[in-house]
Amino acid sequence: MPKSVVLDSAAVSRAVRRMAHEIIEANRGLDDVVVVGLQTGGVPFAESVAAALLEIEEVDVEVGKLDVAFYRDDINLRPVLPEATTEIGFDLNRKVVVLVDDVLFTGRTIRAALDALMDQGRPRAIQLAVMVDRGHRELPIRPDYVGKNLPTRRNEAVNATLDQIELGEVTRS
Repeated sequence: MPKSVVLDSAAVSRAVRRMAHEIIEANRGLDDVVVVGLQTGGVPFAESVAAALLEIEEVDVEVGKLDVAFYRDDINLRPVLPEATTEIGFDLNRKVVVLVDDVLFTGRTIRAALDALMDQGRPRAIQLAVMVDRGHRELPIRPDYVGKNLPTRRNEAVNATLDQIELGEVTRS
């Protein structure tokens, strides 16, 4: 897959910091705000958002990890990763959960995440932060915080890490 870098690490860092500022502004601070990253791609971004929140507001928000593999509607089509586990060591009840993922595409992973979160407790609100929104939604799901809107074709792939955001074309053999 030939790739082009859309954002370098400095631009990714700026986007994460901007999203952290937006989270603080939208919630009028960080009271009862927790951050939950989707396994596996969303976890590093969730941790990075939480670090930015700490740096900006000097508030150490709790961070969890959520595995949605068994909540997906395509469970037979994707591998279940043993290293991807749910680790939420805090109460979600009455919290504002900022759900974080790397790339938003069809919305099906987020639908699964909503189901998985509700099995963990009853948050006051759930907000969605994604590093990349590439379009092509199949469900009525829209992020609250976006690092980069990146319109793509269906035959393109997006790889989002803290080091860079890459766009490439999927080649079928």
